[in-house]
Amino acid sequence: MRTEGGHDLRHHGDAEVRDEGSALVDLAVNVRADTPPAWLRERIAGSLAGLAAYPDGRAARAAVARRHGLAVERVLLTAGAAEAFVLLARALTVRQPVVVHPQFTEPEAALRDAGHAVERVLLRPEDGFRLDPAAVPEDADLVVVGNPTNPTSVLHPAAVLARLARPGRTLVVDEAFMDAVPGEREALAGRTDVPGLVVLRSLTKTWGLAGLRIGYVLAAPETVAELARAQPLWPVSTPALAAAEACVEPRALAEAAHAAHRVAADRAHLVAGLREFASDGLRVLEPAEGPFVLVRLPRAAAVRRHLRDLGFAVRRGDTFPGLDEEWLRLAVRDRGTVNRFLQALDQAVTVAGR
Repeated sequence: MRTEGGHDLRHHGDAEVRDEGSALVDLAVNVRADTPPAWLRERIAGSLAGLAAYPDGRAARAAVARRHGLAVERVLLTAGAAEAFVLLARALTVRQPVVVHPQFTEPEAALRDAGHAVERVLLRPEDGFRLDPAAVPEDADLVVVGNPTNPTSVLHPAAVLARLARPGRTLVVDEAFMDAVPGEREALAGRTDVPGLVVLRSLTKTWGLAGLRIGYVLAAPETVAELARAQPLWPVSTPALAAAEACVEPRALAEAAHAAHRVAADRAHLVAGLREFASDGLRVLEPAEGPFVLVRLPRAAAVRRHLRDLGFAVRRGDTFPGLDEEWLRLAVRDRGTVNRFLQALDQAVTVAGR
């Protein structure tokens, strides 16, 4: 457990649905429900016949490069985006790393585990957790920011993020949830004109592959080579490589685009229902652009406990730097699940207020 400043940086949403939480309706983990689809399971299963051979990532790497219109030398396949954070922390020469919070805590945990002193830039709720590039110290040589950001669901304009680039600075943009944004607007993946840019992508969220571990890095060839030297041999398994290749094919991209629009509609339904709790002090952070929403409400910790008693798991917010125990993150689910959740939330808020 990595705890800094009272925040458990290694607490993630899956902790809410382990053990006794396994029977709960899951609004804590940001993996798209009902995934992976049958066609993807079949592709992965088909790869099992080749398990006697060592993994060969060339075809998957080339497929990812084509998907983003990049040279293959700009792509590094990883065991989930989380491995990329560890590689960045261990392989790059860094003097003054900065992590923009609130965001996914694993980048900071990896940097601290590698011996780095991390400076935090804390975005403010009164600003809607929007980023002002001037808030980032000029001498920072590594800057990490999420887009859309977990847990705030804020989508920063690509032009704003590009303003963070500097000669001698590595700018890491975590786009793990970008394929859940219709049209992937504000994406920096595929850009080669931003100096020092490193974009991280995950295939685990949209495709339900958290247990398989597959993601990738997009960066300048020299950065990719440096990170690759820090990887162990054969870091990505044959089934994960098969999944990577399948998930960037035109059919899969079309399915992901359709899913992004469906998520946006389901999110609008969730947000509309949450607005009905305004008289109870609940505030939804808007506009939300990811497959999750962040809410603030009085007695959130008690509400979360009562929701568990009613069969629903939500993500506590107080493990994210910049948030406290009044914040909760809610994954977007289908309308039927959302309606049942809103009924449970009504009960939980009532009981917590007594």
